Amino acid sequence: MESFTTNDGVSLAFQDTGKTVSDAPPLVIVHSWIQTQATFHHQVDGLAPRRRVVTLDLRGHGLSDKPDYGYRLARLARDVCELMDHLQIDLADFLATSMGVSVCWSFIDQYGTDRIRRLVFVDQPAVVGARPWMSEQDAVDGGVVFDHHALSGVCLGLLGPHRDAVVTGAVRGAFSGDPDPAVVAFIEREAMSTPGYVAANLLWDHAAQDWRDLLPRIDVPTLVIGCEGSHINPASQRFVASQIPNARVQILTAGVANSHFPYLENPSAFNSIVERFLDETR
Repeated sequence: MESFTTNDGVSLAFQDTGKTVSDAPPLVIVHSWIQTQATFHHQVDGLAPRRRVVTLDLRGHGLSDKPDYGYRLARLARDVCELMDHLQIDLADFLATSMGVSVCWSFIDQYGTDRIRRLVFVDQPAVVGARPWMSEQDAVDGGVVFDHHALSGVCLGLLGPHRDAVVTGAVRGAFSGDPDPAVVAFIEREAMSTPGYVAANLLWDHAAQDWRDLLPRIDVPTLVIGCEGSHINPASQRFVASQIPNARVQILTAGVANSHFPYLENPSAFNSIVERFLDETR
């Protein structure tokens, strides 16, 4: 594990591994809310033999610094940009899951797509927090997860004495069916490394964003992956793909993956889908 320091003085842990292939740009992987780069160990093991793979712990997560500032998606996107600068990566493929997708959307909003070749988005709706003026269909398409009251309750819980119970509930709510207890325990353990003030501030900012206007401006090949067994409605993933020009969508059935974490539940199937998409133009 290596680290670098951002322009606002935060040390971020990252891993840069795998073979450098002349005709394949590095794959930058961005993790989800209250998770870490460790949750992608199957992707590092499975994809790095054929390509360079870069993972990082976003600020406030995992082994990175946890200051009392900077918990906005725009700042996290800048952190990713600064990591690319640090590693002298001019062009990359991106794989992002959940909130990590929103970090990528913020990256595109600020910096465009000149440094991106291909995108893989996993299980992230365009609108996490409901707006009072949204229609019922807007809420379905946007994939709304919280209304204002529910969001406030979760954030207050993350800042209170029962923070661990709130984190555990959030993790277990992302599964359906009969998940592997070891996978659930691993995700819970990684989530506990994120302090409550980080989790609450990031979730509030995350839920405040509406990315529907950005999606039509994404002009690089994009694959959107959803899961039938996730708490994120697959209809929202079809909507995201429909709004990105020439994007495609793949909804994993419950027999393949049954949660918000297909890359951990069924890494062989997930890696095959990702690798096939990334290799198409080589």
